[in-house]
Amino acid sequence: MANRQSLKDLQVRLAERLTAARTEGASASWLALEAGGGRFLVPLVQSGEIFPWTSLQTVPYTKRWYAGVASLRGGLHGVVDLALLSGRLAAASAARVSDRVTSESRLVSLHSALGVNAVLWIDRLLGLRNPSMFASVMERDAQAPAWYARRFTDKDGQEWQELNLQALSHDPEFLAIAA
Repeated sequence: MANRQSLKDLQVRLAERLTAARTEGASASWLALEAGGGRFLVPLVQSGEIFPWTSLQTVPYTKRWYAGVASLRGGLHGVVDLALLSGRLAAASAARVSDRVTSESRLVSLHSALGVNAVLWIDRLLGLRNPSMFASVMERDAQAPAWYARRFTDKDGQEWQELNLQALSHDPEFLAIAA
């Protein structure tokens, strides 16, 4: 009898949460992450799955930011070191991959609709963010890569760079991994 009541309570709570979700709408816009000491915002609609760090196979004669290939859920994905790609970590000072991986390292895939089997290697996840968490927004820096979008400053004064993964997935430099 107690189990039946608990099940009913659970169903009521779930129904209330679903109703609230429908009426409130989506509150999170970005996945917040850190790479090379930089703070980045990735639009949720452009990102895919988040994977724990896994071993990868290096690929010779590729650019420094192309860390290798990993098997994730049975598919091969190119692993892109966001710290190196974004310039937050100088290629000359980059340690070996095995020296930089920590327990917080993650692989964030680009959404499958973008048509690129790639994941971004990040240092750590910082949660979800929405526009109300930021004090100011600045337009894209004209000198920045085409896949950099707006820049934000949060209420603590920390700067964030929004990434446009769709633009990244079409960038000729990103698509040409040969060194």
